[in-house]
Amino acid sequence: MSITRLNDPIIILSTCGSQQEAELIAKRLVEQQLAACVQITPHIQSIYRWEGEVCQDVEALLVVKTLKRNESKVQVCIKSLHSYSVPEVVSLAPESMDSQYQQWLIQETAH
Repeated sequence: MSITRLNDPIIILSTCGSQQEAELIAKRLVEQQLAACVQITPHIQSIYRWEGEVCQDVEALLVVKTLKRNESKVQVCIKSLHSYSVPEVVSLAPESMDSQYQQWLIQETAH
C-alpha cells in the first residue's frame, strides 16, 4: 500500500450500547491519536436481527474520523473497550473531503 493511500481519510461507524461506553471509546481514540475527531449521536433506534430474533435497542453511534493507516488499530481499540460480543465496525471512504479539513485530520492523527 502506498504512503498516499495510507493517508487517505476514512470514516468508521460503530454503535455502542450506552452513552458512557461511546464516550469512553471516543476519548481513548482521540487521546491515542487514532482519530482526529469522534462524534457521538446519542439515542439512535436500532432494529436488527441477532441470533434469530428481531431486536430493538437504543444505542449511541460513533462517527470516527481517521486515516486508512489507523484502521486496524481503531478496530482493535473499539473491540477491546466494547461490551458487544460482535461490535459494529464499518469503514467508509469519503469520495471527497475539504483539503483543509483533510490536512487537519492528518496532522491530528500523525504519531
